[in-house]
Amino acid sequence: MMMNMVQAINSALAVEMEADGSVVVLGEDVGAVGGVFRATDGLMKRFGSERVIDTPLAESLIAGMATGMAMAGLRPVAEIQFMGFSYLALNMIISHTARMRNRSRGTYTVPMVMRMPYGAGVKALEHHSESTESMFVQIPGIKLVVPSTPREAKGLLISSIRDPDPVIFLEPTRSYRLFKEEVEEGAFTIPLGEARTVREGDDVTVVCWGAMMPLTMEAVDAAEGEGISCDVIDLRTLSPMDPDAVIRSVRRTGRVVIVQEAPMTCGLAAEIIARINKKAFLSLEAPPERVTAPDITVPLPQGENHYYISPDRIYHAIRRTASF
Repeated sequence: MMMNMVQAINSALAVEMEADGSVVVLGEDVGAVGGVFRATDGLMKRFGSERVIDTPLAESLIAGMATGMAMAGLRPVAEIQFMGFSYLALNMIISHTARMRNRSRGTYTVPMVMRMPYGAGVKALEHHSESTESMFVQIPGIKLVVPSTPREAKGLLISSIRDPDPVIFLEPTRSYRLFKEEVEEGAFTIPLGEARTVREGDDVTVVCWGAMMPLTMEAVDAAEGEGISCDVIDLRTLSPMDPDAVIRSVRRTGRVVIVQEAPMTCGLAAEIIARINKKAFLSLEAPPERVTAPDITVPLPQGENHYYISPDRIYHAIRRTASF
């Protein structure tokens, strides 16, 4: 069935709620309204208000409720309306959600998912457009997943719901309705912690995730029109990362470009480069390139085009690396 990303997420939730009575959904406006992006549309009518719960506008409450539910045997899927609102829940996420398995020496697990729309490119305000995934990568005990296509979103979300540990599931708002693709109607899983090779090539490794994938593929198509063959890797899971997939590719190509929507300083691209330097430094034939946002707050809509990463920037980074 052809689905966009919002429809694929809705399908994943419905499939898992149908199969497992312990799966519940909670968050601001997820029930009667169907979510701010309609990702939970129809679920309350289908599964009832005891399993699809509208909460107050209180992110710390949502995180605390979900953590307690998970410890008590449920599998909650909590929605934070925008990533920029999640900071109110950080104390709960860092101090309790992420540490409960270790703190209880395995007596308790916290099988919960926190869905968060994130990222720029839709001309929203700054709290609705942030990309601070590297902050969550820093939290031991949390898995961090970012899909780039509708099919990936469904398979990764089902895997996240079934995982025994807490997962933050970042959904790129720019990709919600960007395109449709064929997605299985029933349940299927995509393993967490495994990157995906989107296109094979020999000249330059290009690494990205989330909403950067369509922009990257546009740039790669332009580069390949000039004879530059690109090996494109979609990380999919940022924590735990799959560095081996990147290392294998860089050892073959000798060149790498990493595209991240987040600001440059201390971003995930820097960590990837550090791992490349440790495991594949002698294979490098050019300095690693980063294509990132500037180290500023996401601007208001009229300034977003100057801030947001373009296929042209990615294309020129690929060309610089290939010609070094």
